[in-house]
Amino acid sequence: MKETGHALRGGTLAASIAVLVVFLAAWEWLPAMLRVPEFILPPPTRVWSEFLRLAENEKLLRHVGITSAEVVVGFILGSLLGAVIGYVLGAAPRAEKVLSPYILALQIAPKVAFAPLFVMWLGYTMYPKILVAILIVFFPIMVNVLTSVRTVDPDLVNLARTFSATRWQIFRLIEYPASMAPLFSGLRIGATLAVIGVVVGELVGGNMGLGYLLTYGEGQGNTAMVFVTIILLTFIGIAAYGAIVLAEARVLHYLPRAQHHTV
Repeated sequence: MKETGHALRGGTLAASIAVLVVFLAAWEWLPAMLRVPEFILPPPTRVWSEFLRLAENEKLLRHVGITSAEVVVGFILGSLLGAVIGYVLGAAPRAEKVLSPYILALQIAPKVAFAPLFVMWLGYTMYPKILVAILIVFFPIMVNVLTSVRTVDPDLVNLARTFSATRWQIFRLIEYPASMAPLFSGLRIGATLAVIGVVVGELVGGNMGLGYLLTYGEGQGNTAMVFVTIILLTFIGIAAYGAIVLAEARVLHYLPRAQHHTV
């Protein structure tokens, strides 16, 4: 069985690599065959050359590091805030009724509109980008945790109370384990949304980071630079998502695979 599983995974990996090779080959030669100008769709070789130029002359690694740090900090703070408020609202229905209209209004409001305001308040620093990321990450995690707390079996809670369980014990032994799978589902979503939030902040008011390079390349008419930036942002999002998947596999190892949420 193990050999069959390894063979299947190896075949899947080979198929994925084959798809990537075909895609890159088509991207390299089809535009030239169709006479598409390079300033509209540069081939992968041109994008790679631009990547090397940026790495040598434009402090590309510094831009990547700044954006990555903003993503990590915004994701962690947004996740903590969403988990805590989600649990509080789930455990206190009356508080949810009072606060939910304001939380919903904050979610409905376009996050792009907050970015200029944060820049006006905090200047051209990392903080406006982190705040936008927090706003975007907060809501899906809060909703998932709130829903998981609300769906805990009340009979199980009542049974624990009959054995004189404290509020902390009910949380640690019942509510906390029940909320972990939904929490990680929210974290998967939040990991990718954090990248979007940071880029929005950098596009609006940034002088460093990949979002800044994106606007700089657009202003220069350098399509290859724009492609390099998009690809690097994609890698950051994949790395963040992959880190959550690995953490989920370690934390929720006791659950059957069918119960793991996959996207």
